[in-house]
Amino acid sequence: MKRSYRLITIALLTTFGLTTTACKDYLQEELVSTLTNDYYTTEKGLEDLVKAAYEQTRFKYANEHSYAMFNFGTDEFTHADQVNYVYWNTYDRSRLNTGNGIESFVHDVWTADYDGINRCNIGIDKIPAFTGGTTTLATAAQKAQRLGELHFLRAYYYFQLVQQYGAIPVSLKPTESIQLEYERTPVPQVYQQIIKDLRFAEENLSPTSAEFGRATKGAAQHYLAKVYLTRGSAITDERGQKPTDVDSAAYYADQVITSGRYVLENDFAKLWDISSYANNRAGQTSREVIFSTQFNNVITLAGRFGNRVHSYFTMIYEDTPGMARDLLNDRPFRRLMPTNYTMDIYDRRNDSRFYKSFKTVWIANNAATIPKWTAANAPTPAQVGQNKFAIGDTAIFIQVNTPQTTLTANQISRTRYATFARYFRNGSNAVSSAYDPTGPVGVRNKYPQLLKYIDPFRAGSGVNEEAGTRDGILARFAETYLIAAEAYGRKGDYAKAIGYINTLRNRAAYKAGEAKPTAFSLVEGGTRGDVTSTAPALQVTMTKFTTNDPAELYPPSATTTQARFIAFILNERTRELAGELHRWEDLARTETLLERARTFNPDTRSEIQPYHKLRPIPREHLERIFRGGQSLTQEQRQTEQNPGY
Repeated sequence: MKRSYRLITIALLTTFGLTTTACKDYLQEELVSTLTNDYYTTEKGLEDLVKAAYEQTRFKYANEHSYAMFNFGTDEFTHADQVNYVYWNTYDRSRLNTGNGIESFVHDVWTADYDGINRCNIGIDKIPAFTGGTTTLATAAQKAQRLGELHFLRAYYYFQLVQQYGAIPVSLKPTESIQLEYERTPVPQVYQQIIKDLRFAEENLSPTSAEFGRATKGAAQHYLAKVYLTRGSAITDERGQKPTDVDSAAYYADQVITSGRYVLENDFAKLWDISSYANNRAGQTSREVIFSTQFNNVITLAGRFGNRVHSYFTMIYEDTPGMARDLLNDRPFRRLMPTNYTMDIYDRRNDSRFYKSFKTVWIANNAATIPKWTAANAPTPAQVGQNKFAIGDTAIFIQVNTPQTTLTANQISRTRYATFARYFRNGSNAVSSAYDPTGPVGVRNKYPQLLKYIDPFRAGSGVNEEAGTRDGILARFAETYLIAAEAYGRKGDYAKAIGYINTLRNRAAYKAGEAKPTAFSLVEGGTRGDVTSTAPALQVTMTKFTTNDPAELYPPSATTTQARFIAFILNERTRELAGELHRWEDLARTETLLERARTFNPDTRSEIQPYHKLRPIPREHLERIFRGGQSLTQEQRQTEQNPGY
């Protein structure tokens, strides 16, 4: 169970606006709105400040920025039929430049990160000079622990900012009054500061914490590996990359892997399974989780919005006979649907991660609308007028088939439940699709639904409650393996890389004795009742990178062993991490965003341009900063803006 500790709501005047903290998942809340900076001269005040510094890690999951700035516009997902903020997926240049809420949209992420940074800066400034502590800051070791947390969090916020915006202002001192003179720090120097902060954190943080959710040594090592890999991935981009970066990435990833503190769940589904625990906590405290942002299961304490990502990957279901909206199936915002690339990059027969990541079956929950057999579709005359199914039976089946297994309209009409096939022949015998992402927006409301965020534990306003309770997993052990594999592959040590990849592949396989989903035999060509292991079919060898394996859908540029290896790693990151809000940054850091979005996302290919690898600097920031005591001229603002915007 999560241990509780308290977070104060503290008003902090930051460079970019007055904001307040909210609360944390495992916290006993105390709301305070009349604090002054004198509070930070007390042990209790400093302890509350450290806790408050975690709060803005939630922002990634708190609103529509989550998918729009971290998963839209990539190869993995495209937009479904409710198209809020669709311009982040289509790269509509006119809308990304001005109007339609774009200014506040990019500014909100910017402000949240800088708010978190300023909280860290206050603590880093005040804790070393504090004396007289009796509980949490009584010893040098305790101070070092809290400072390690703050340096870790400051690095986390700056890492998010530099990946999204490029050169950014770097401030290492607390802002306790209005400051207007800020200049952007070059990207290489930003990475130097991030690494410096993470190195401090790694040296000072404890390997474990009794209070789940605090940063640990392993979290710092994971992010050091990721930051070094990000800097070292650059080829044409200037990030201050060094020849030793991939060595450092491999080293720190290995430190996490060999620490003995983290364990891969034996079953991939356990990470997302809501049936095995009654209070939505066991999976979130898994030993596979290295660092997560915490949300409260008490709606009134869940932060500004709670974790809202649960609604964004949903499809519409309550329009189908036998179904009604409920908490389990969620409020279908229908923002994202998987691309054909995402559906095809899995070996869906042998790799359990597809059907353990995507929901394809909905269970009937509405007796009033269960359909009846008719003379036109009943399997036997005796069934005419009888219910097709009952409460608890399948009401919707999303069939992820192939052009070679196309269904006929007659086959679909004779199923007990509503079947939405990826490929079927309509009344004119033409191949059609119920959810082909290349089709018109009007049909994009039935598709495989990412299940990683399903959250039936929301309360509040009932079935329409948006504030989710699930923690947002920012770093998990499986990603550490992928970071290590990529680092070793970039070093040319493919044997080491393959070993790490196959560790994840063995976890991804169906185990001997494990029951496979109905789709295994019904759709994927397996044998019904087969309980043999699929691990042998998933083992990776060098031929994956030395040949153009059709199963890997390698893009046109992947013509060498090294290029195919990087493309394979990106494919494997989709298979393992689909929808976990890493993808836009993955493609930007590997300088593959343009090619992969154009190749695999039909909605981005006509508009995406090279400059889209960075987001626009918020207009509100440019309008508020000064040079030499004067507001920026329009020309100066344009100079400060990222190219293309």
